[in-house]
Amino acid sequence: MTERNRSNRHSGYSGRNGSHEPTEKESLIKAHGGYRQLKSFQMAQLVYDLTVRFCDRFIDRRSRTHDQMVQAARSGVQNIAEGSEAAATSSKIELKLTQIARASLEELKLDYEDFLRHRKLPCWDRSHPLRQELVDARLTTADEVAIWVGRKARQRCTVDHPQAVQNHCTESTPSTALSPSTHYPELAANAILTLATVAGFLLDRQVQQLAAAFEKEGSFTERLYRVRSAQRQKP
Repeated sequence: MTERNRSNRHSGYSGRNGSHEPTEKESLIKAHGGYRQLKSFQMAQLVYDLTVRFCDRFIDRRSRTHDQMVQAARSGVQNIAEGSEAAATSSKIELKLTQIARASLEELKLDYEDFLRHRKLPCWDRSHPLRQELVDARLTTADEVAIWVGRKARQRCTVDHPQAVQNHCTESTPSTALSPSTHYPELAANAILTLATVAGFLLDRQVQQLAAAFEKEGSFTERLYRVRSAQRQKP
């Protein structure tokens, strides 16, 4: 949530016994937009960009799964933006669309978990060191995440077959086992799954803030009544 939106949501009306008494002039049209500065939007957009790349590489483009994963990731981004714009006149719609964005990302996470499970690849739990390392890296672009995944894939080859990597190949270690690309599906899916989880956490917090603001300030109709009442009371 932007600083402008935060200041707008938490200023204006608060009175005893739940009543709303103007503490400063209230605007009928609330501050809105500015979604590009939201951390939730930035993270959801990163997940969308990564999902497009992932699906084009690892999911059959003709399959329904490919389309569903891309659309779920896109829905997360689009609904955050639409909700932010809708905030001008409807906190209720903003809250609803933000919740839809959260649900879309949860659907996407299940698809990544299915991808890993069907291929018998490990799914990182919360204590996995790479998961925390990725979060701490604070990567902001799909290219940065791709570089991170590639680096971890090369490190995985070195750890799993140090002597074979040094000698390039041995009879007991097939050349495919030495290729970093062997580890890409697991690392990429888990990396995107981790970032989608972060986006979901940010949206959960955003939904809580929106709900609290809606409870405090009421709907557009209530705001309209207060503004009109204040105008009529002017000398």
